[in-house]
Amino acid sequence: MRNARTAKPARHHLELPAPASLKKGAMRITPLGGLGEIGRNMTVFEHEGKLLIVDCGVLFPEEHQPGIDVILPDFSAIRSRLADVVGIVLTHGHEDHIGGVPYLLRERADIPIIASKLTLAFITAKLEEHRIKPQTRQVREGDRIDAGPFDLEFLAVSHSIPDGLAVAIRTAAGLVLHTGDFKMDQFPLDGRTTDLPGFARLGDEGVDLFLVDSTNADVPGFMIPEEDLAPAIDQVFRTAPRRIVVSSLASHVHRIQQILDAAERHGRKVGFVGRSMVRNMGIAADLGYLRIPDGLVVEMEALEKLPATDIVLICTGSQGEPMAALSRMANKDHVIDIGEGDTVLLASSLIPGNENAIYRIINAFTRWGANVVHKGNAKVHVSGHASAGELAYCYNILRPTAVLPVHGEWRHLTANAAIAMRTGIDEKQVFVVEDGVSIDLVAGSARISGRVAADHILVDGTTMGVATEAALTDRRVLAEEGTITVLAIMEHASGRLTEPLEFFSRGFVEEAGWEKTAAKTIEDALRAAAESTSRNREDVETLITRTLGRWLSRRHRRNPVITTIVVEE
Repeated sequence: MRNARTAKPARHHLELPAPASLKKGAMRITPLGGLGEIGRNMTVFEHEGKLLIVDCGVLFPEEHQPGIDVILPDFSAIRSRLADVVGIVLTHGHEDHIGGVPYLLRERADIPIIASKLTLAFITAKLEEHRIKPQTRQVREGDRIDAGPFDLEFLAVSHSIPDGLAVAIRTAAGLVLHTGDFKMDQFPLDGRTTDLPGFARLGDEGVDLFLVDSTNADVPGFMIPEEDLAPAIDQVFRTAPRRIVVSSLASHVHRIQQILDAAERHGRKVGFVGRSMVRNMGIAADLGYLRIPDGLVVEMEALEKLPATDIVLICTGSQGEPMAALSRMANKDHVIDIGEGDTVLLASSLIPGNENAIYRIINAFTRWGANVVHKGNAKVHVSGHASAGELAYCYNILRPTAVLPVHGEWRHLTANAAIAMRTGIDEKQVFVVEDGVSIDLVAGSARISGRVAADHILVDGTTMGVATEAALTDRRVLAEEGTITVLAIMEHASGRLTEPLEFFSRGFVEEAGWEKTAAKTIEDALRAAAESTSRNREDVETLITRTLGRWLSRRHRRNPVITTIVVEE
C-alpha cells in the first residue's frame, strides 16, 4: 500500500474537453451538483442511450448572493435528452436532495420518481405547491427493480431522516454503489441500521465504482448514536424557566421525535411553527414515522393561553434563513416575541456557509435575554453523516475498485480520498473532481472522459436561470455603496444644460455639498467634450455617468451605481 500522505488522487478541472460519444456497453457517471459544496446534489448515469438521475437538490444562497432563493444544478447537459430519462431516484427527503425536482419536472413532468414512502410523501407535497402531479414508484430496502437498462437494488442506510436508501446500480459496464447520505449509527432511534451485511455482499460481488458521502470525512472516529443526545435535551427541558423554542430542519423527524418525547415527560404542550414544519410533521405522523401522543400538539391559539412554563415551540430556520420563523423571531418581526427567560434550542448542525447567519441569530436572542443552547455549548445534535472511522470501515467491507467522493466541500472530498487510499485503493482510481466532470465505466474500469456545463443556476422568485453574476454584483454594490440618479435637462440643438443638474441618491451617504462640486465637474467635462463628442443623448448619458463615477472614486473612494437620465428640450 502506498503512503496516503504522499499519494494524491486524480484531479481534473476546467481544461477538460466535452466527453466523446459513449462507447457501446459503457456507463457514464456525471455529477451535476454536490461536489465542492454542501447542496444541489445530482448525478446522471447514462447507459444504452438512457439516463438515470440520482437526487436533484438545491443549494441555499450565501450572503454574497442577495435576493436569490435557491441554487439549482445545471440541467443544460441533459435538457435535449429529457425524453431519455427513465427515472429520478431520490435517496432521502432532505432539500439538498429533492428541492430541485419541481424545477426539473417543469421541463418534463412525467419523469418517474423512485423513492421510499416518506421521501415520496415529502416530494409529492412539495410538487403540489408547484401544481405538478408526479408519476411515482415506491421502493424500500431489499427491493430490486429495473429502470430502463439500469438494474437497481436499494439498501437501508441510517441518516438524520427516516427511510434513507443507498442504491446499487448494475449494468453491463459494472456495478456502482451510491450511498446517498448515511452514517453507521448502531442504535438508531427507529431501529433501522445501515445495511452493512448488504454492503459486504456487494463487496463480494465486486463494486467497480463507489460514490460515497464525504461530509464528515475530516472528522475522526465514529459518530455518537442519536440516543446519546437524550440527556442533554432532557437537561434543557428540566432547567428552562419559561418557554422553549426549538429550531430544526423541517425534515429532521428523528430529532423532533426526541423533542416531543421530552415535552411529554415534562408536561409541556407543543406547537409547530412554519409552513414546511407543519406540513412535514403532519406527513410523518400520518405515515407512522412520528409518534405524537394524543393532546401533546396543540394549535397556536390554544398554546398562547397556557403558562410560559408549559410551552414548547418547534420552528423552522435552523440554518439562519432570513424569512424562516427563527430569524423573524430574532429580528422581532414575528408574532412570537422571544425575551427574558426563554430558552432557544438549536437542534441542527451548521451547514457550511451559514455560520454568520446563525451566529447573528444567537447574538440577537442573547441580547433579548434568552438562553441559547446549541451544538457549541451542549450535546444537542449529532451529524447524520459518516465520519472518518465509519468511511474506512465501509471501504474495508466493500473493497471497491474505484472511488468518487461526493457530497462535500473540497476539504471533505480530499479527506475522503485520503481515507480511500489508506485502505489500499489505487490513487489513480480515486477521483476528486468538480461538478460536470464525467467518469466512464467500461467493463469494470473507470476513467475520466470529459466535462460538461455544471454552472450554478440561480432561482430568483419565480424565475430560474435569469439572474446572473453581473446582476448579483449590481445588488452587492447597491447594498454597499447605494445609488445615484443624475437628471440632466439639455437643449437638443446646442447640447447646453438648460437647468442645473439634479442628483437623487438612495443609500449613498456623503458630506453635505458634494452635489455642487460634482455638478461643476460634470459641467466642465461636458464643455470640454462639446466639440469632439456626439450630442447623441446616449453618448451624453455615458459621459456624465463615467465622469461622476471617476470623480466619486477619486475624491470619495466610493463606487455607487450611477444612472443618468438626459431629457432633451
